[in-house]
Amino acid sequence: MAGFAFKQFTVAQSRSAMKVSTDGVLFGAWVSVAGAQRMLDIGAGTGLLSLMCKQRAPSLAIDAVEIDAQASLDAKDNICASPWEGICIHQAPIQAFVSDQSYDLVISNPPYFNHSLKGPDAARNTARHTDSLSFVQLIDAFMCHSHARGRLAVILPAQEGHDFIALAVQRGLYLARRCNVSMTPDKPVSRLMLEFHRNQTTQELHSLCVRNKMGEYSEAFIDLCRDFYLKM
Repeated sequence: MAGFAFKQFTVAQSRSAMKVSTDGVLFGAWVSVAGAQRMLDIGAGTGLLSLMCKQRAPSLAIDAVEIDAQASLDAKDNICASPWEGICIHQAPIQAFVSDQSYDLVISNPPYFNHSLKGPDAARNTARHTDSLSFVQLIDAFMCHSHARGRLAVILPAQEGHDFIALAVQRGLYLARRCNVSMTPDKPVSRLMLEFHRNQTTQELHSLCVRNKMGEYSEAFIDLCRDFYLKM
């Protein structure tokens, strides 16, 4: 499969079970990299999110952890072919990842299917189902690898997002930013983009429609993603 070309980099994805998606691009553009010097990308896949964050903050040092060996190969190729250095791919489960430094920002587009029917593709099941990374394990990884002012950002389907918020609050985190995403103005919210802090803060709440009533990309979506998509 040919790579997915963006304005400043290309994502090869022939070996990865999870391909470039609107969700991923939207999340990579939404994540706040302001003030961050070190970032941890959990479940990095092809490296898309790390590359997007690196484009936005070239001085950012990034460790990207991916459990699947084939996806890790795609990610390494994509990083090597990109204009940037300072992204390190680690092929390992996050539960086994060790770092001697803490992170300012932890991001993840995590698996979210829980106890649901699996398909024949083992790699795709790993990427999509919570067997290999539960929400609790993701929160615990954030708590382990970040410092007191560290931030955790995730994107999830709406129902799973509400479940994640409840778990995060139980474990002492505070929701600082939330964006409700719907595909069109007449569709319900389908995705939540969420940012958590360890310390209580004023919550920012936003909404975004990917497409307008005519089926075209909305102005809000274009404003957010124009630095990445070739035809925006």
